[in-house]
Amino acid sequence: MRPGFRWGVATSAYQIEGAAAEDGRGPSIWDTFSHTPGAIADGGTGDVACDHYRRLDEDLGLLSRLGVDTYRFSVAWPRVQPTGTGPANPAGLDFYDRLVDGLLARGIDPWLTLYHWDLPQPLEDDGGWPERDTAHRFAEYAGLVLDRLGDRVPVWTTLNEPWCVAMYGYADGIHAPGRRDFPAAIRAVHHLLLGHGLAAARIRARPVRVGITLNLANTLPAPGTTGLDDEIRRLDGLSTRMYLDALVHGRYPDDVLRDLAARGAPLPVEDGDAALIAAPLDVLGVNYYFDTVLGADGTEVRAGPVTGMGWPVTPHGLTALLLRLHREYPGLPVVVTENGTVMPDDADRTAFLSAHVDAVERAVAAGADVRGYFVWTLLDNFEWGHGYGPRFGLVEVDHATQRRTPRGSFHWYRARISG
Repeated sequence: MRPGFRWGVATSAYQIEGAAAEDGRGPSIWDTFSHTPGAIADGGTGDVACDHYRRLDEDLGLLSRLGVDTYRFSVAWPRVQPTGTGPANPAGLDFYDRLVDGLLARGIDPWLTLYHWDLPQPLEDDGGWPERDTAHRFAEYAGLVLDRLGDRVPVWTTLNEPWCVAMYGYADGIHAPGRRDFPAAIRAVHHLLLGHGLAAARIRARPVRVGITLNLANTLPAPGTTGLDDEIRRLDGLSTRMYLDALVHGRYPDDVLRDLAARGAPLPVEDGDAALIAAPLDVLGVNYYFDTVLGADGTEVRAGPVTGMGWPVTPHGLTALLLRLHREYPGLPVVVTENGTVMPDDADRTAFLSAHVDAVERAVAAGADVRGYFVWTLLDNFEWGHGYGPRFGLVEVDHATQRRTPRGSFHWYRARISG
């Protein structure tokens, strides 16, 4: 890899912290959703998760042993601002002070994500992301975190995967807050991007880098399949171009606007929004897991090797995606901010990660401006609607005892980082 390439690992607050009601933390939409009967596959919640809040020093030690130079984590909005409005909760910020200082003391750069899905429940009670006011509340929260940590955190991500927030949470109802309202989901898309723009404007008051993380994939026809051009255009527009064109070019794609109008789901754009959303990005985070392949009837097909999640293994798709970004959105530095897998045999996890690192190397060799790769994830954690069944961690966690045991893939990654 090029000089200065960043090797990291990523986590998120609700998935690992636990301590859901301690030190003034308020409820999030994921607290509410996970306690809803039937919402989570195994009935699990994030009440305890990996108990990271109490085991911070132990987990910092694991990061040090792993040898990463960057740790991507998220701040829990309801831990900092329990109701989503008003002054900061000092005890909540104290935890992130300890985390950031602990990373720096170990020679690890903090990479902070402001929003990884845990909206304070009172803001959802007021309408959530489909309401424009939530974008302004998010910017205020960003300012509170920036005031405390802006002198020590070099890279700030505003949002993690706004597509998932909007579509899974407000259209499909399989994530918090569990709503099924497509027009509301599209309003949420715009207000998430507006929140990004408003927060980024505040963050730029400091000499730091700021970006956003999107979950991206290629949408392709199955081999030998024809007649899907319009369906692929539509899906790619809704999942990829709607976000990137707004962020990079300052406008939503015309074909996406037509598609949404036909579904009675217009984007609620107001004067001045486009310029805020399209303020220059210092880095684009890309979360990549697998490509979407469509069969003749337009439904997804999954052929060939699959992971423990049932997802196809498509490292070649990561190379293609990174080169597409380089070609269609030139000048935009990229970091792969999540890539990982669930495998019954950890040797297969190592093979998966190795193949995807090789895929990044091929993209870089072909000219793509890729500046880092982060594994998802450090610890076996609460995997959203799937509960505690899927195990993505480089470190095995026995959730009954909270014992941490590094897997073989942990040691492989440490060796890969060290060269």
